[in-house]
Amino acid sequence: MSQSLKQIFAIPAVVGIATVVGLISALVGDGMWDALSWVTLGLATAPALWYSMRRGPRQPQK
Repeated sequence: MSQSLKQIFAIPAVVGIATVVGLISALVGDGMWDALSWVTLGLATAPALWYSMRRGPRQPQK
């Protein structure tokens, strides 16, 4: 099945935007800005954690 560019890059674009927002909010201020940075940077790492836990052990190739 062929996927469009929009389908391929949707999740990476959201992760990238969340990362940028999190990094900028961490630099801008304290209090609510810190909370925003924690949430957005946590959301940015969630797909990587999900994928790493999802994959099973690789089968050796013969």
